[in-house]
Amino acid sequence: MSALRRVNLLVSLFFVLVSAAGLALLLRQASYDVQREMQAAEAVVEYLHEAALRDPASLQQGLTDSLRHVRVQWLEVGQTALESEPGWLDRWLGQHLLSARQPALLLQMADGRQVQIAVDPADEIDEVWDSLLQLLLLSVTALILSLLSIRWAVRRGLAVLDELLGGLQRVTDGQLDARLQTHSLPEARQLAGHFNSMATTLQQVQVDNAELTQALLALQERERTRLGQTLHDDLGQYLSGIRAQACLLRAVADRPEAVRSTAQCLEDNCQQLQEGFRALIRDLYPVVLERLELGEALQQLTQDWQVTQGVRCRLLVSDALPRLPLPSKAHLYRLVQEALTNVARHARASEVRVRLQYQGGRLRLLVRDNGIGAQMPQRAGIGLRSIGERARCLGGVLHLNSRPGAGWALCLSIPLEGE
Repeated sequence: MSALRRVNLLVSLFFVLVSAAGLALLLRQASYDVQREMQAAEAVVEYLHEAALRDPASLQQGLTDSLRHVRVQWLEVGQTALESEPGWLDRWLGQHLLSARQPALLLQMADGRQVQIAVDPADEIDEVWDSLLQLLLLSVTALILSLLSIRWAVRRGLAVLDELLGGLQRVTDGQLDARLQTHSLPEARQLAGHFNSMATTLQQVQVDNAELTQALLALQERERTRLGQTLHDDLGQYLSGIRAQACLLRAVADRPEAVRSTAQCLEDNCQQLQEGFRALIRDLYPVVLERLELGEALQQLTQDWQVTQGVRCRLLVSDALPRLPLPSKAHLYRLVQEALTNVARHARASEVRVRLQYQGGRLRLLVRDNGIGAQMPQRAGIGLRSIGERARCLGGVLHLNSRPGAGWALCLSIPLEGE
C-alpha cells in the first residue's frame, strides 16, 4: 500500500470516528429535547380535551391544523384512526415510551364524527433527522476536501521524494555531479540543500582520494628510487671496497703490516655496511618495537631525530603504560615519526615536545612545536592524512590545532578497553 493510500485510510477512519461521536452526542441531546417537547405537548393535549368536553364547538378543525407536536385527527362515522409504525429514530429517541405514557384521547362530536387528540413528535423527529443529515453532509464534505488537500500536498512531497531517489540513484551510479533543484517548500529546500552538500562532499572526497592515490604512487616510486640508490651507491660501494680489500689481502699476505691495515679497513667497511643496513631496515620497519617497549622505542626515535635534525626534542612518557599489541605500537610509533617529519619539513621550530600518558582508561598523545604555525582550517597533505588514517586504525580521536606564530599541536586520545 502506498503512502498516499495509508494517509487517506487513516484520515477517513478519523473522520468516521469523529462523525460517529458527533452523531451519538446529537442523538443523546435530541432525546432529551424530544422528551421536553413531548411533556409540553401533553399539557396541550389535556387542555384541548378539557376544552372540548366543556364546549365541543370550540374545537374547530381550522384551529387545530397548525398545532405543533399535537395531532388532531377527525374521523368520519365508521372510520378508524390510522397508527403509523415508529421508525428506528422514533425508537432511539424513546417515542414508544412517550406514547405508552399517555394514550390518544377520543372524543365524540355532536355531528357523529369523532376526534382523536394525541401527542405527535413527527415535527421534532424531522428536525432531528435534518440535523443528522446536515452533520453527515458536513462530515462528508470535510472528508472530501481533506482528502483532496492531502492528495495535493502529498503529491508535491512525493515529487520531491522521487527527485531525491533519482539523485541518489545517480550518485549510486557514480554520477557525483548530480544536484537537486531548489523548491518553494522550506522542507524541500532543506532536503535539497543537504543532498547537494552530501554530493559536493562525496565529489570532493573522490577528488581527494584520486590525489591521494597519485601521491601514494609517487611516494612509492620515490621510496623505491631511494632504496635503489641506497643499495647501489652506499651498500654497493662498500661491498665493492670489501671485495677489493679481500683481493689486496691475497697480494700482501707476506707483509704483516699491510695485512693489519687492510683488515682494519675491512672491519670499518663492514661496520658501515651494517649501520647502513640497520638504517634502511629501521626506515622500512621499526624492528625496535619487537624487543623494546613503546616508551623506550620512542626515546630512541626522538634522540635519533634530534641528532639528525638539530632540533631539541623533549619526550615525556608515563611510568606505567599499558602493554599494547604490536600493530598498535607500530601505528603509534609511525604516527609520532610522521609528526616529527612534518615538524622538520614545515614547522621551522627550535623545540618539539612529545608527551605520552595513560589516564582514565585512555592513552593520550601530544606532539607540540614552537614553529611558525598556520591558519586553520587547512587542507591536509599526505602526511596529515597518514596521521589521520593511523588514528582511525587505533580507534582514537585526533585533533589538530594551530595558529600563525604559535606552532602546531597534535592531540590524540585512544580508548583502551579492558585496561
